[in-house]
Amino acid sequence: MTENSQARVRIGVLTVSDRASRGEYEDRGGPAILEELRRILETPFEPVCRVIPDERGGIAETLRELCDVEGCCLVVTTGGTGPAPRDVTPEATEDVCEKMLPGFGELMRQKSLEVVPTAILSRQTAGIRGKSLVLNLPGKPSAIHDCLGAVFPAIPYCIDLVGGPYLETRSSECVAFRPASARKKGGEKEKS
Repeated sequence: MTENSQARVRIGVLTVSDRASRGEYEDRGGPAILEELRRILETPFEPVCRVIPDERGGIAETLRELCDVEGCCLVVTTGGTGPAPRDVTPEATEDVCEKMLPGFGELMRQKSLEVVPTAILSRQTAGIRGKSLVLNLPGKPSAIHDCLGAVFPAIPYCIDLVGGPYLETRSSECVAFRPASARKKGGEKEKS
């Protein structure tokens, strides 16, 4: 690994799908997340992608790996957030996170309700594991676009607060919110 790649921000993208993990279905959720992240983020990042089945233990193990071993400051999941028996991504997320951030799920459902009344069935959530933010998104690419766009303004500052890297967004796509004391000035965070 080169020195430049070691300094890159790492972001995990986890697709949770029995069929996609068996190769019976094309993973469209993971690529949709990557497309959104590349559109939104100015900061260069290295994606760390996984496709796994809907198994609570395996999801939790993969989240631990992406946060603790791979050093991803952000792990975005897709799939497994509905009410079906095999939809267990939120439970696995709760298993590995020290703090849950229910506001992320609330905002994503609110945004999705503008499009479809069944958004109330979705159980997206988010939580903190160490210096990583874990965010659960639905599986449909259009819902990924809507939901990630709705919550991303809060993500860079959340990652700042847990000790992760400073993420910058493309202001034409997403304006990240940070209080004045947390904004960079001349390459350094402003000190209050």
